Amino acid sequence: MASFTIVTILSLLSLSLVSASNTSRTGSGLDGIGVNWGMMMSHPINPNLVIQMLKSNGIKKVKLFDADPWTLSSLGRTQIETMVAIPNNQLASIAANYKHAKNWVKHNVSKYYFDHGVDIRYVAVGNEPFLTSYNGLFIDSTFPALRNIQRALNELNLGTKIKATVPLNADVYTSPIDNPVPSAGHFRNDIRTLMHQIVHYLNFTNAPFIVNIYPYLSLYQNPDFPLDFAFFEGTKKPIHDKNLTYTNVFDANFDTLVWSLKKAGVPDLKIIVGEVGWPTDGDLNANIKNARRFYDGFLRKMASKTGTPKRPGRMEAYLFGLIDENLKSVLPGNFERHWGIFTYDGKPKFPMDLSGKGHDKYLVGAKGVEYLPAKWCVLSQKGEERYGELLSTTNYACATADCTKLGYGASCNGMSLGGNASYAFNMYFQMNDQDVRACDFQGLAKITEKNASQGNCHFPIQIISGGVRNKWGIFRGVFLVGFIVLGLMC
Repeated sequence: MASFTIVTILSLLSLSLVSASNTSRTGSGLDGIGVNWGMMMSHPINPNLVIQMLKSNGIKKVKLFDADPWTLSSLGRTQIETMVAIPNNQLASIAANYKHAKNWVKHNVSKYYFDHGVDIRYVAVGNEPFLTSYNGLFIDSTFPALRNIQRALNELNLGTKIKATVPLNADVYTSPIDNPVPSAGHFRNDIRTLMHQIVHYLNFTNAPFIVNIYPYLSLYQNPDFPLDFAFFEGTKKPIHDKNLTYTNVFDANFDTLVWSLKKAGVPDLKIIVGEVGWPTDGDLNANIKNARRFYDGFLRKMASKTGTPKRPGRMEAYLFGLIDENLKSVLPGNFERHWGIFTYDGKPKFPMDLSGKGHDKYLVGAKGVEYLPAKWCVLSQKGEERYGELLSTTNYACATADCTKLGYGASCNGMSLGGNASYAFNMYFQMNDQDVRACDFQGLAKITEKNASQGNCHFPIQIISGGVRNKWGIFRGVFLVGFIVLGLMC
């Protein structure tokens, strides 16, 4: 096996975590664990049903990616600690004009905090704005926006209760190639001065540093990465750094940040893991077995309160994510739509014990979810006779519907071209609320009431959407997946 370095590890990681604690309710979650609740799906579950699901599992912390009124209203008087967020595309406006910051806080924070009783604890100013893939787009606006939001919170006498911070990807710090250990870590050269300013400001306002760490991405982008180093049972090749030993990439990554903060002059700045998790489909290593292994080890680690070698003790983290999101961009990979610990309809994917005790039990799923009729759209007999047209029609369906499970290593990979076509047709049909016009494909498809699932490949029936906020037509711009998936199928 080829050697690997912390630099490689750090450059490949990013993103989130979540869960929570509540011993007085049906579930019993860990103190310090929350969940990321994203809403990039064509048919979102009614937030009130999601709230009940959170309560049933003892989850009392959520991290949002916006300040959606529908979601925030549902969180009112639930005692669920909430992090609201400002999307990256709003940073420039808030940075340039303090009035915009005041208005944002008024309409998205104080309104729900005072009028609806939402327990808002943090405002996330952007989401991973310093990703290298953004080519510096948000470098000039992030810190001014952070200051303006905290100032607006202070003016409303909320500054001691609600803190503004910036969730950052683990690519903001790294170790040199010639010394790839955590103690050699530093903030990235191109943003080091800016990061020092930000961390000192966070320290001054008593706000946490939020970092997103993704061990899964190490495996996805580096075929030579040692599998056992992504999990928590130990490794045959640990990393030795001074008098400390690292047996998993999560600890090594986290402590590289600890060292970076120390060198920046804020060694005790609080750190919260904003995103951490493992996808369950869409790629060879993205599967139920690995996800269960990862979460079992991670939750046991959290329950033990051992922390990391450089910073022992209790940690806080948000699991990524709560529910699968079928409208997420797949530019990072097809797995992006399968991070949820619950399926699109609120069903738990695998046994998970949020208490960290390792009990073999499933989480409580969403109750009261309604489905469309038991109908599927599949390839017709006439379609089987027109084999030469299947590729183009499948391509058309996957250009808007979610076909990520057809990719290499995914749960529906390996079917015939006809099977792929049926899956794509059905996903398109369900996306369009089973409109009969969405099951034609130039006469190649038909509607059936017989379950069309094949082997381990589940052909889903869509739920009745909890609202119209994310109707699929609005998001046509992100539908790149069909063309990516088809390349993998063939």
